Amino acid sequence: MPKVFDRGPLRVVLPPVTGLVRRNLAYLRCAFALVGAIFVPALMAADWPCFRGGAPLSVSSATNLPIQLSDSQAVAWKTPLEGKGVSSPIVIDGRVVVTSASGNQEQRLHVRCFAAKTGEALWERQFNATGRTLCHATSSVAAPTPAAADGRIFAFFSSNDLACLDLDGNLLWYRGLTYDFPAAYNDVGMASSPLVIGDVVIVQIENQGDSFAAGLNVKTGETVWRHDRPREASWSSPSVFRARPLDPPSVLLQAPSGLTALDPSSGNVRWDLKLKSNDITSSTNEDGVIFLPADGITAIQPDAAGGAPKILWKQARLNPGAASPVVQAGRLYVVNRAGVLSCAETAKGTVLWQLRLAGRFWSTPVLAGNHLYLFSDDGLAQVVALGEKGELASSFSLGEEVMTSPAVAAGGIVVRSAEHLWKFAKPAE
Repeated sequence: MPKVFDRGPLRVVLPPVTGLVRRNLAYLRCAFALVGAIFVPALMAADWPCFRGGAPLSVSSATNLPIQLSDSQAVAWKTPLEGKGVSSPIVIDGRVVVTSASGNQEQRLHVRCFAAKTGEALWERQFNATGRTLCHATSSVAAPTPAAADGRIFAFFSSNDLACLDLDGNLLWYRGLTYDFPAAYNDVGMASSPLVIGDVVIVQIENQGDSFAAGLNVKTGETVWRHDRPREASWSSPSVFRARPLDPPSVLLQAPSGLTALDPSSGNVRWDLKLKSNDITSSTNEDGVIFLPADGITAIQPDAAGGAPKILWKQARLNPGAASPVVQAGRLYVVNRAGVLSCAETAKGTVLWQLRLAGRFWSTPVLAGNHLYLFSDDGLAQVVALGEKGELASSFSLGEEVMTSPAVAAGGIVVRSAEHLWKFAKPAE
């Protein structure tokens, strides 16, 4: 039996409904789905609920972000962080949530929450890791980025511990997945971030041992489905894909051997593409086309009828390093290991321009308005103006290592450095 620590979430039992009520509920579900599809861009500007912000991935509709980043013009607040972590911050309902780990073996797990407006510490919760905490020196047990949905925060760690808390930090349930799957670990630590789709939170635990993905019930933590994965290490994170805006979502799982699409509610395989792929960066998508880090970048289009995806093009010049690609409005942006930013058109993969930036990048950039915001490993923030060519608009050194991806929400950019949490925003007028 799975180890589930349930702190008594509210359960409501409704009486049976008639056929007429069922039909009306079905109509309402369709209407809410349409409204949700229409208003997704507006919501993306308000919150940043998971790694890369959900869909559209690493893209924000915010229009009021600062272009010139500096202490005097754009640092809204800066607050110290204790412990070690390379997980990215998320922003939900006016709160910034980050994870970290402490202790000689990083066996103490932390979830911290700050006010997005002021940087004030709101609460902190701590747990003891139940699984393996060994990881690479450049990483941390706090490597996966948390996710949030419907008033719940899902904090996942390399030790395969998953804590579910409410927005005030109260523990709702806790899963120590190593209890159920003791051989689930890789040699240098896990880093894949959880993803919430509907009633399940999805974790991707790919390693040389017991390798799998699982969908857990968001209310109880119980396993809804488990899908065996290749026995090979991967640090890519699951992502959401829809061939058309109102189509049912698929969850994409990327591994060194290819890309798989699952039904997120059941774990059933919808299609599977065998193609040697990057084991760190994650795919992105736009207008029914997936841009997979494989052979540089490979553009694939799934069959609307559910058949095998079709490869549209491959572009070896678009070879991402550790940062995941970003796509918007027919343009694809990729940063390679040498710090060269490339822009390509998505129709054929033709490279339109390249710009050499300073440093190397683990952090995935974010795109807002007509600017791309990038943070190098050594903490240099670089803002690139986009157009017929890319131009460096400003740069600013945080003075600390940055191995995490920024969040765009609450009127600014929130980014985590080695020892601090920062928010960049335009000064109040």
